[in-house]
Amino acid sequence: MPQNHIPPEQHRQQAEGVREQAEGSRQDAEQNRGVTEQYRTSAESARAEAERFRQLAEEAREVRDQHREALEIVREERERLRQAGETARVAGEEARSAAEAARHAAMDAVNATAETLRATLDNMQVVEDLRRTLRDIRDVNKLDAN
Repeated sequence: MPQNHIPPEQHRQQAEGVREQAEGSRQDAEQNRGVTEQYRTSAESARAEAERFRQLAEEAREVRDQHREALEIVREERERLRQAGETARVAGEEARSAAEAARHAAMDAVNATAETLRATLDNMQVVEDLRRTLRDIRDVNKLDAN
């Protein structure tokens, strides 16, 4: 038998071996395709999850920025209220000083009025004394005339 010649039975066995190898390779390829599909699905899920986390992070940044703005508004309002309180305190001090000055002025006015009334009473007493003196003089003149 020549070396290149393969008996039909051996040829069939080789063909069967090749077919079995091809079938095994096909099954391996299908398994690999399944694993590849799982990896692709897993990668897509991971991308979707990463996108969801990115969106959550963006929303968290927006909320943080809103909180920062709200805190700044609160700080500005607190500062404005502090300034208003300081202005009110200064106005209260000025009003208290003005009230004290008014009280002193009222006391001075009362004292001046009392002094004026005393002086008027003194003048009235002088006038009364003068009238008495004039009456006495008139009565003396009447007696002298008689």
